[in-house]
Amino acid sequence: MCGIVGYVGSQNAVPVLTAGLRRLEYRGYDSAGVAVLDHGVLRVLRCQGKLRNLEKLVAAESLCGTPGIGHTRWATHGRPSDTNAHPHVWQGVAVVHNGIIENHLALKAELIRAGHIFSSETDSEIFAHLIADELHRTDDLAAAVREALRCVQGTYALAVLREGDESRIVVAKNASPLVLGRAEGESFAASDIPALLEHTRDVIFLEDGDVAVLQRDGISITGADGSPVERPTRRVDWTPIMAEKGGHKHFMHKEIFEQPRAVADTIRSRASMEEGDLYLEGLDSEVLRNVSRVVIVACGTSYHAGLYGKCFIESFARLPVEVDLASEFRYRDPVVDSSVLAVAISQSGETLDTLAALREAKKRGCSTAAVCNVVGAAIPREAGATLYTHAGPEIGVASTKCFTTQVTAMAMLAVKLGRVRGTLSAEEARRHLAELSSAPKLMEKVLRQEQACADLARRYRHLSGCLFLGRGPQHPIALEGALKLKEISYVHAEGYAAGEMKHGPIALIDPELPVVVIAPRGPGYEKMLGNIEEVRARGGQVIAICSESDSRVPGLADHVLRVPDAPPLVSPLLTVLPLQLFAYHVADMRGTDVDQPRNLAKSVTVE
Repeated sequence: MCGIVGYVGSQNAVPVLTAGLRRLEYRGYDSAGVAVLDHGVLRVLRCQGKLRNLEKLVAAESLCGTPGIGHTRWATHGRPSDTNAHPHVWQGVAVVHNGIIENHLALKAELIRAGHIFSSETDSEIFAHLIADELHRTDDLAAAVREALRCVQGTYALAVLREGDESRIVVAKNASPLVLGRAEGESFAASDIPALLEHTRDVIFLEDGDVAVLQRDGISITGADGSPVERPTRRVDWTPIMAEKGGHKHFMHKEIFEQPRAVADTIRSRASMEEGDLYLEGLDSEVLRNVSRVVIVACGTSYHAGLYGKCFIESFARLPVEVDLASEFRYRDPVVDSSVLAVAISQSGETLDTLAALREAKKRGCSTAAVCNVVGAAIPREAGATLYTHAGPEIGVASTKCFTTQVTAMAMLAVKLGRVRGTLSAEEARRHLAELSSAPKLMEKVLRQEQACADLARRYRHLSGCLFLGRGPQHPIALEGALKLKEISYVHAEGYAAGEMKHGPIALIDPELPVVVIAPRGPGYEKMLGNIEEVRARGGQVIAICSESDSRVPGLADHVLRVPDAPPLVSPLLTVLPLQLFAYHVADMRGTDVDQPRNLAKSVTVE
């Protein structure tokens, strides 16, 4: 996600901040900015685009001062622009923020009624206004930050600078990363370790609820209630590249383990348990109510997320759904009109085939929506409404966290359509939303079984082919598991709907072919047992993904990877994780370039 850097010391803060932000470029960003105190006077520079744009601006303005805070922004609320870039300022308070304020609309309305004027579209600007208000009641910046945070629901890593106060910056953390650093006469803050390594290897990891005051002679930390707390100082011996990856060997591995957080952020602030409904940005209820059919267009991994969406939109909203490969859609004279909702799914929002398919749907009169991870990209700009995922930047070419957040977004769209159309009661919607909200903790439980996936990969690292089978909502997971193995290990793999096995793929089965069978408890379970028996009868090796409580599948399979028992809506978010880890470890053991596999690009912007 976004990058934060803060500095208090005797040096000019500006080069410290810009160098630290450059160390965080791997996180992805669309704008950048810094704020420093120049002899006590607050000076702020910010701009859209890459850090080089900010550095040119800094040089032109001869910006100098200390202490200071800096930020690289990955847009969540408000498109990329100079005015939406951080730091945000109100009445001498400058703030940089990572995270999402869930109740920002209510807070902003209240502040506007009180006479506040906002200059950006972001939720983050609210922090500057709240803290400035509190400073009318206290001269203690840390106390003002703590009081302001009591009003806020959501996630944050926050750094605050106050005009006239050259002795300190104040930082705070809740569910977004923030790490502090100490050196002789200097204190640092950053959203990740790489920004600190040039200056210190002695770091302090803040915990949720912590508020810290950084000064030249040290760091003091309190809890949310203001009581002092101690956090240990740790010595970090990572290289800068290791640090960028958070200690993981590859970005893909890091991103696999970021998925519980990413899914939680995608759900966060959108679900109303009380009403049994969802707030999905820009999706007009009247339009959704009058839809007669849904057409989903996507490519690659996003196409698999669309197939998952088809299962639950049809089930919850009782609407017919087609899922089209975007690369084929506009060349086949599709039968669509104004009664159709066309949904384009794209991680980058720039996939050329998907953009062209969306434009074709618009030209034929369809209502349009997008599921996308990048605010302000081409596809969201063209779509009538956009459901943004909050995966954050994904560096590895093989998509992991962007897939699971797309699946989450499609589940939410299915619930929303069901509620709007009256085919899903409030009680049913509450149940499904509760199921979705439980997914991140269940995902964490699956990821703790990585060693079993690695052991299995070691057993099969020399495989020459692999078959993946699934039914219903597990069919797209079979396709995704096969795609991951193909993409990064260069092993030929195919995913099939398990019922199709007898219609061709069964000819491939022999003692040399591993068959991955995705068979959690749920719809189609008994049929999957039959498929396993068919593979065994022909000497195939069965790798089964099954539920923790299952006693039947383990007796039939050669190898078993278990996932927690979960309802059909959530189960695919769990079963895909061991497949990602299996593919990752096979590729790593084969020595391929996991993060940048041959012939592939992260975003396909050509036909």
